[in-house]
Amino acid sequence: MPISWPTRISDTGIWGCSVTMSAIAIYRGMDQQELDRQYDARATVDDISPYLEQYATLTAISKSELEVIADIPFGSRPDEVLDFFPAGPNAPVFIFIHGGYWRLLSKDDSAFFARCFVDRGIAVAAVNYSLAPMASLDEISRQVRSAVAYLWHEAGRHGIDRGRLHVGGTSAGGHLTGMVLAAGWRSRFGLPDNAIAGAVAINGLYDLEPVRLSFPNEWVKLDAAAARRNSPIHHLPDGGCPLLVTWAGRDTDEFKRQSRDYAEACRRSGFSVTSFEVSDRNHFDIILDLVDPERELTRRVFAQIEGGLI
Repeated sequence: MPISWPTRISDTGIWGCSVTMSAIAIYRGMDQQELDRQYDARATVDDISPYLEQYATLTAISKSELEVIADIPFGSRPDEVLDFFPAGPNAPVFIFIHGGYWRLLSKDDSAFFARCFVDRGIAVAAVNYSLAPMASLDEISRQVRSAVAYLWHEAGRHGIDRGRLHVGGTSAGGHLTGMVLAAGWRSRFGLPDNAIAGAVAINGLYDLEPVRLSFPNEWVKLDAAAARRNSPIHHLPDGGCPLLVTWAGRDTDEFKRQSRDYAEACRRSGFSVTSFEVSDRNHFDIILDLVDPERELTRRVFAQIEGGLI
């Protein structure tokens, strides 16, 4: 039956007045209410605060217990810094890109797993970037790519094996991992096509058209062209590095679908892809598996970095 609800003018992100109408399909058969629900990661848990506190607390412990070179600039802007945890000479490095729906968190919440990796002989770089809405996704993607380029060019200075740069991230960081894997940017930063040895994309969003049409666009402020430009699934190279794509079993159907679709698209493009669901985890605690070397996600990341089967 007819219902009364606020309509959205999707091309501008402006809310219109309340009208009486039948629910209109906005994307993949979903009306506005359902689309917003599917892209509301916070609503999948009772309270995100305990997870955010764990990220920050465990990162602070990592900094207190491990050698760390903090606030290394990789660009000219104040937010363009990273923290580096060395793991001995000629070590591989795992470059971690934090989540937070592009508007929350920082590198200071992003090294919670450093002890686990450094003990394994894997250096860790926790990357900072500017946040939306003050920064656009074009700018955030540029910053993350700059961080990767810096570590490749300065590998010798930091004891890194340039041939073993691995990148990964969760949620917004999963999306930004996809932007690092995307085609068309490496030559501008002086990188070879094979600069990335492996990648781990967790709970990411790889097609931003539904983000443009749902409530997160209030802070990412995408138009149709920007959504397309910043959608990794539309910019895949011909062939790529080993890639892990994983998602939480307690996430929404749309977050799961995005990961499955991205994994399949990367396979078709020539990547070596392993994809799997972590059934007992939610959007926020799946990444905490990296603290435990016995969890499947951690074992698969280690195998990828160390050159084993994943």
